[in-house]
Amino acid sequence: MLEVIDLVKAFGGVVATNHCSLEVKPGTITALIGPNGSGKTTLFNQISGLIRPDGGRIVLDGRDIGGLTPHLIARAGVARTFQITRVFPSLTVMENMIIASHDDDDEGAVKKRALELLNFVGIHDKRDDLAGSLSYGQRKLLEFARAHINRPKLVLLDEPFAGVNPKLEEKMVDHIKEMNRQGITFFVIDHEMKIIMSLCHPVIVIDHGEVIARGSAAEIQGNEQVHEAYFGR
Repeated sequence: MLEVIDLVKAFGGVVATNHCSLEVKPGTITALIGPNGSGKTTLFNQISGLIRPDGGRIVLDGRDIGGLTPHLIARAGVARTFQITRVFPSLTVMENMIIASHDDDDEGAVKKRALELLNFVGIHDKRDDLAGSLSYGQRKLLEFARAHINRPKLVLLDEPFAGVNPKLEEKMVDHIKEMNRQGITFFVIDHEMKIIMSLCHPVIVIDHGEVIARGSAAEIQGNEQVHEAYFGR
């Protein structure tokens, strides 16, 4: 579904993605892990159009989307969440859902879809509350629901488990699994290794902007180069 081919991005003298190549196959829950500063979020920002690559290609279902604006990439079928949640605090929860929709013609259908998603993540009772009044965990759930309003092909999740309590972690895992069963492909960044290793297959590891390993959880856990990237020699 997604191919990243020889992707390069530098900020001054710092190379964030260094001829990075990887793929995400349709129907998978693929993990992207690596030490802090390894280039994970920069890679997501390039895939979603927030940052233009300096070189290389990003291909979604055979179409080169590298360098397109975020709204065109979203319309191509890519949605994402952020490490630090980005909701519109002065809009209601329902308005946050509606504003993300591409369907401008059928307001009733959009509201129905939005309510279904809010019910799915368990915050439908907050639909008329301002998003700014939600707890951190509820904002995470809102952002997850909003990412699915346009029925995307691929959802990029940037640290969905960061800072949430164990109960919400379990809910998020269940939500991801259910959406995956419905045909959504996920590409997930997170540092919660226990969850990542049980939820995701395959696991891709990057360090200094380069892919250093790819495989099953067991293969990654036993990879010496991965251990060295995290802990040093």
